Amino acid sequence: MRTPITIAMVLLISISAFSQKDKKLKDQEAIKSMCGCFEVTFNFAETFNYSTDSLYKPSKTKVDKGLEWAELIVNEDDKISIQHLLQVGNPAAPHIVKHWRQDWLFENTDLYGYNANNTWAYSSLPADQVKGQWTQKVYQVDDSPRYEGSSAWVHVDGKSYWENTADAPLPRREYTTRSDYNLTVRGNRHEVTDYGWLHDQDNAKVIREDGKKDVIIAKEKGYNTYVKVDDSRCAAAAAWWKSNTDKWALVRTKWDDVYGRNQNLSLEEKVDNKVLYKYLFDEEYDQKVEIEEVIESFVKK
Repeated sequence: MRTPITIAMVLLISISAFSQKDKKLKDQEAIKSMCGCFEVTFNFAETFNYSTDSLYKPSKTKVDKGLEWAELIVNEDDKISIQHLLQVGNPAAPHIVKHWRQDWLFENTDLYGYNANNTWAYSSLPADQVKGQWTQKVYQVDDSPRYEGSSAWVHVDGKSYWENTADAPLPRREYTTRSDYNLTVRGNRHEVTDYGWLHDQDNAKVIREDGKKDVIIAKEKGYNTYVKVDDSRCAAAAAWWKSNTDKWALVRTKWDDVYGRNQNLSLEEKVDNKVLYKYLFDEEYDQKVEIEEVIESFVKK
């Protein structure tokens, strides 16, 4: 016969398990709300200057707009993957650009932290440290690593958001014009809104050198809004992805093999004076063997 204390404990455990399941469903719903067709506005402005160089020039304020399709490519209980595609140019005959990808992994313990100069340090976290958390893994256009971090989604006062700070490579808008720093410390907030979702950023521009303390030369604000529009407006991007999905599945599979080695990763900037995405964006690169070979050629041994 069960005592009142035993019954109370069973009830508490059952309530806790139900609450955790309900929380996870809310997390999944929030993540998947970032899928669909969006009018995107990218806003970046340098806010504070800490450089000791009297000739230092801040980056220009940058505002770009576009149409972006976010395709749900993996929808599992512990993994959600979203591929972003830019749709630009003449609406009657738009050009499609494979953009970034974000994977969300529940209670993931294997992370690759960026450490400047095209290197990522592998770490294995204890399970209790990531309990209830989601890792957001962000990838470059060629599905090589970018940055990642683990935090819990928060649902409070009618808001749903996820916040994390992670070391990252320079964004394209910066590394194509600047070489006076080599690391971005990204403060990321993803928030579901009544119009779609918001990517709010507070970033630091950092010089990192071995054996020395990090030097912050400036800070930057990013405020990117994703306004949901009818999916039909992104029909061209959705069709492009359908035609190219098999090729990029091969690319992801090869990268999964690389990441699955669970060791520090360092990548070449170029091979034969050509960056990786230019190889993979070539329509002639569509066979498993050649895709695997070219990706492997960028992995430093």
